[in-house]
Amino acid sequence: MYAKKYVSPVKMSFNYPKNEKLKSKISIGLLFSEGKSVSKYPLRLVYHSGSLNENEKIKMGVSVSKKNFKKAVDRNRFKRILRETYRLNKHILLDNLDKPYAFMFFYQTKERLTYEEINTKTIQLFEKFVAQNVKKESSEKEDELGK
Repeated sequence: MYAKKYVSPVKMSFNYPKNEKLKSKISIGLLFSEGKSVSKYPLRLVYHSGSLNENEKIKMGVSVSKKNFKKAVDRNRFKRILRETYRLNKHILLDNLDKPYAFMFFYQTKERLTYEEINTKTIQLFEKFVAQNVKKESSEKEDELGK
């Protein structure tokens, strides 16, 4: 009588739970003092590894400059878009990370890009981050094995 619901064998979680939100002043301070960054105009991703608990794989915060958007309504709109693009594309990061990272995600222009443009740039930014950090991690492992 009832049709069976198809359940995919690989479960992808497209949520942004509270425990993934970067709120700790200490972690945010570490990001800005010791963090590295990768950019894909107009987005910038500042990251720092190893500053999280063992059970946390990723923490993400978003920011839009008051200098670029004077009205809180505009800043909040772009923060919502950044959170949404992260939520839908975080699998790019999660599938390729083997240690915990804290991220801060910035929108750095006065231009009002569409959601589609920001989503495309987010994917490119995450892929650029993965390309840079997977190379570093694999070369570090090779160095350890060679010793």
